[in-house]
Amino acid sequence: MDEIDLADLRREYETHGLRRADLHHDPIEQFATWFSTAVNSALPDANAISLATATPDGRPSVRVVLLKGFDLHGFVFFTNYDSGKGRELESNPQAAFVVYWVQLERQIRVAGRVEKISRAESEAYFHSRPRGSQLGAWVSHQSEVIDARRILEARLAEMTERYAGREIELPPHWGGYRIVPAAIEFWQGRANRLHDRFRYTRQDDDSWMLERLAP
Repeated sequence: MDEIDLADLRREYETHGLRRADLHHDPIEQFATWFSTAVNSALPDANAISLATATPDGRPSVRVVLLKGFDLHGFVFFTNYDSGKGRELESNPQAAFVVYWVQLERQIRVAGRVEKISRAESEAYFHSRPRGSQLGAWVSHQSEVIDARRILEARLAEMTERYAGREIELPPHWGGYRIVPAAIEFWQGRANRLHDRFRYTRQDDDSWMLERLAP
């Protein structure tokens, strides 16, 4: 392999920065503002987040998932409840995620407890998905070892026949999770690595404390 000098893989940040006065008093509203900017800037996969979970003894794992909703109650994503992340969340219902929009020189970190959303909410989202994606939720036993792709293709053929001409049911093992945030951090790139960082921390009365952090 050709040697790559990782020290040379660097870039300078050129934005004008982030001030406390720029921030909304509620971090969800601030997230909505930045997310809207990312979407309106036509960034690819603007809702892709790196989601971290951990086992009860602290072994972490991380993967990219798609954020599918957020409101004042938290941030929602969907998955197979029997997957690796599902099993970790069942035994340790805490998670964190980060979204990084390199073109905007912005990063947001979120951490908090996790809860399943209602069955009705999961059904509503499930039936809004393309039919192929609905079938895929039945086909893939996510995170299980399989011998070959033909196994998936055979299951897909079986499910396609089973649900031909009728509505596809929501699998019992599939649905949404909500991350109820305890802390949300907004990061704006600045020159000389002196980035702007502001962290909101939820208080006992559900208000938010806002602090500037050293970069």
